Amino acid sequence: MAVYERRTRVAAPFEDVWEFHSQISGLDALTPGWMNLEIESVTGPDGEADPEILEAGARAESSVRPFGVGPRQQWTSVITERESGDGTAMFRDTMEGGPFAEWEHTHSFYADGDGTVVHDHVEYQLPFGPLGRMLGPLAVVGLEPMFRFRHRKTKELLE
Repeated sequence: MAVYERRTRVAAPFEDVWEFHSQISGLDALTPGWMNLEIESVTGPDGEADPEILEAGARAESSVRPFGVGPRQQWTSVITERESGDGTAMFRDTMEGGPFAEWEHTHSFYADGDGTVVHDHVEYQLPFGPLGRMLGPLAVVGLEPMFRFRHRKTKELLE
């Protein structure tokens, strides 16, 4: 699978950065407007609607329509893992349905003095079998501006 990574240091306390990213409102705030994100539903691992914290087992149904072009693309994301302790935290989400053949996004957070290091690690595969695998590294053209926005916005909102 292809891999995309981005790391940024945010001049904000670890606890604040972790809490912000643990809520669906964080996803909404960090998605660029040109993606035209619509969060349709969020369900906790116990079936609770709109949980405050995205725990392992939480599911988000959303759709995007990049640049307002073409039909809306459905995206089902499931939090598969979540851990925190002693100045480190992470959660992982996988796409169960959406525009990629495979998508696994690990969000990691590390206390760094009075700041926090935010690290995104995405493993993905484009659709269309062998052609998608061959073109996978080119997806950075879309991923880079989206994650650059996310990291810049994290700094703007939390610093």
